[in-house]
Amino acid sequence: MGGAQPAGTARAVADGALTARAVADGALPARAVADEALELVGRAPRAALDRADAAVAAARREGDGTATAIAHRAAGLALRELAELTAAERRVRAAVAAAVRAGAEQVAAQARMSLALVLLDQGRTRAALAAADRAALALRGLPAAQLKCQKALILQRTGRLDDALATFAEALPVLRRSGDALWEARALNNRGLLYGYRGALAAAESDLARARALHLGLGLDKFAADVDWNRGFVAARRGDVPAALALFDAAESALVRHGAVHPQLYLDRAEVLLTVGLAGEARRILGRTIDGLRAAGHGADLAEGLVLLARAALADGDPEQARSASHRARIEFTRQGRTGWAVQAGVLELRAAELADEPPGALLRSALARAAELASVGWRAAELDARLVAAAAATRLGRAAVAREQLRLASTARGAASLDVRTRAWYASALLRVADGSRARALAAVRAGLAGVERQQAAVGATEFRVHVAGHGGQLARLGLELAVARGDPRLVLGWAERMRARSLRLPPARPPADTALAEALAESRRLSAELLRDQLAGRAGSGLAQRQRAAEERVVQASRTARSPLHAPAGPPPGIPELVSTLDDAVLVEYLLHRGELLAVTVRAGRCRLHRLGAAARVAALIEAAHFGLRRLALGLGTVRSTRLVREATVTAGRRLAEVLLTPLSAELSDRPAVVVPTGALHAVPWGLLPDLATRPVRVAPSAGVWLRASRSAGFDPSGAALFAAGPGLPAARDEVLGIAGTYPEVTVLTDGYATAGAVLDALDGVGLAHLAAHGRLRTDNPLFSALVLGDGPLTVYDLERLTDPPRLVVLPSCRSGVSAVRAGDELMGLAAALLALGTRTVVAAVTPVHDAATTALMAALHHRLRAGESPQSALSGVRAGVDPTDTAAWASAAAFSCFGG
Repeated sequence: MGGAQPAGTARAVADGALTARAVADGALPARAVADEALELVGRAPRAALDRADAAVAAARREGDGTATAIAHRAAGLALRELAELTAAERRVRAAVAAAVRAGAEQVAAQARMSLALVLLDQGRTRAALAAADRAALALRGLPAAQLKCQKALILQRTGRLDDALATFAEALPVLRRSGDALWEARALNNRGLLYGYRGALAAAESDLARARALHLGLGLDKFAADVDWNRGFVAARRGDVPAALALFDAAESALVRHGAVHPQLYLDRAEVLLTVGLAGEARRILGRTIDGLRAAGHGADLAEGLVLLARAALADGDPEQARSASHRARIEFTRQGRTGWAVQAGVLELRAAELADEPPGALLRSALARAAELASVGWRAAELDARLVAAAAATRLGRAAVAREQLRLASTARGAASLDVRTRAWYASALLRVADGSRARALAAVRAGLAGVERQQAAVGATEFRVHVAGHGGQLARLGLELAVARGDPRLVLGWAERMRARSLRLPPARPPADTALAEALAESRRLSAELLRDQLAGRAGSGLAQRQRAAEERVVQASRTARSPLHAPAGPPPGIPELVSTLDDAVLVEYLLHRGELLAVTVRAGRCRLHRLGAAARVAALIEAAHFGLRRLALGLGTVRSTRLVREATVTAGRRLAEVLLTPLSAELSDRPAVVVPTGALHAVPWGLLPDLATRPVRVAPSAGVWLRASRSAGFDPSGAALFAAGPGLPAARDEVLGIAGTYPEVTVLTDGYATAGAVLDALDGVGLAHLAAHGRLRTDNPLFSALVLGDGPLTVYDLERLTDPPRLVVLPSCRSGVSAVRAGDELMGLAAALLALGTRTVVAAVTPVHDAATTALMAALHHRLRAGESPQSALSGVRAGVDPTDTAAWASAAAFSCFGG
């Protein structure tokens, strides 16, 4: 992968660039024009192609076969840079033929070197090696060393990494003694990429830094961009995702200027996204890129793309596509003679078969054979996969000794550079210790493996990366929880429930870069979103507008992903029982968790910690759906009088049954005390105010006990401090609500009508104690960071909110579903409320279902009356609920929709 660089002489013409008129007029000899075309390949491949075509025409007029050969070779190399391999092969073969006819043995050998490179890109490795070997017959000295660089690259692509390193080592001293800076740069670039594959990252970075300096010194900025591409690949192997993406962006920008963006760059980008758990996005990129590679005849890169697609499908839980893609990749690699890669693809087939629960006998035999082959060629990550598959299959067959040996061998990769490899190695180590009967040492191995995931979360910066990186620790976290539950120690279970739960929200926020590109992309996305909404309301199609809006969103995402963390240390350990108890006071902590399809809860009350089994989790989802359906219909006033009565009865029943599952088993601990509720999975969508046991008591809902503890220790809301009230469009009661309540606060900013723009609201939010934002809420499930409040000029997104430096202490969001978050692996949350809590807001009052405008205005007035009187947000909200007229169905349903999130 990466920007492997071609062979070529690049002898510069002394008098600099040639003009097209000078070439056409025959003022310059064809040989000089051909040499100039070769020199331009690394600077401007499209111009090099034009110059080469002019040189061919001039050489024909002069009858110069050698110049014809050099010009065709320059054209072939330029076409390779432009990713047009079929045309490139045709031109370099023409170069070979012209050189042979002219009796120019050295020129023919150099053309065969270039042909070998093009054949390699097509995946025709045997033909590439044959072309290189034939070229070697005519080359001595410096040209022979150049050819060795070419052969080393072929060996590298075929998976013969040790042979490739040895061949580079033979060639580089000759290049340096000869002062051939161009070929030295190419060799170092390609060897740096090889070191990256081997995990020798310091050596890779050293080679690539030298290669980049040499290329820039020669004025070859296109080749320098190739090196930046490879530096991004190595940064990704090091785990520095922001640096990797920034380098890919820089390389892509430079390559676009040269019209020479290779599809392989998008494969490398997809691989980086896989490292941070964005399997779905990686699959979409790979699908597009693989189609392009197939159409362009890039056989070598096509096969590697299929391997990545198989990995992405496995991460996305799709064994069928994983098996299909890995099978096609294995066939391609075998046809290309790339045996190491073929075995790696075979391991992915094994993992797909394991995920599909196929019989263990055949799996064990195949996995043992694959592991031995991979160990011999140095493919460490794939070898580890094979050994884990073998260990699992051996365990199912009762072959404990075989399983233990495979786990032992897999566990030796705990110090690997790749996070993915390290976590799987620690998982193998933990399983080995379980097999040896040492559960305490197994938990230590799980903790060590998860520590690497936590360090990666702290380092990546961008919120979406922090959220998705948690997926790497899923297997380890489940094993840790399994061991804790087996011990039956509620304190241990609580610790493991917390260890990987919403940890990204406990990290200091990584502010997106404050550059003009991000600001402009956000503004453009907002403008287009508002324009698109107007078109949709007017019944206009607006398909072109939608496409432009998506492109603007992609620019926002790209800019935000280069955010770097200000703190390269992970969040602290899970909170202990003493510090929880000291902050809980008289409240009860209820933390839910899912274990093997069963709901469990851990309660902490007055220093006592207990574990409760609540039964099958499957029955809860239907009850939550019924509750949401009922509250929505009741709040919006849908249906007749009779159907409204029936819906209310059904909704009350759903709330009562939810309480029977989630709270009744805990009644001895809950009593009538205030509660801190930490949901899991689907429970994040529970309208807790609907449950009769909680409706009129103070309740705080938090992503984790750690997040709640941090929020509770932060500064609270001061009713006498600065406040912001803003009303967005499309809510008839919002303006009156804001104006009616805002006047009761002493220091207040009010933004309504055309003044309530995203920029104005964002500026006013910084530093206030209270923010009341009466605007439509919108959850984006495709990318929750585009979840937004709709303001006068368009959406105020999570990306915008992340730019706050001093967020409000209390935020009230009185609009429909403003408290809903998307739930990812490890109970990582993405949405408006989650973003505000991550930034440091102490409390968010928001709804998880639709609410009635007029009823909500009255509820908000009552809430603020209690807040100004000094009540805490959770006490104020429970008091408002208790005071609702039970005959007012819309008010009752709207009050039940609101929860108090945070501390």
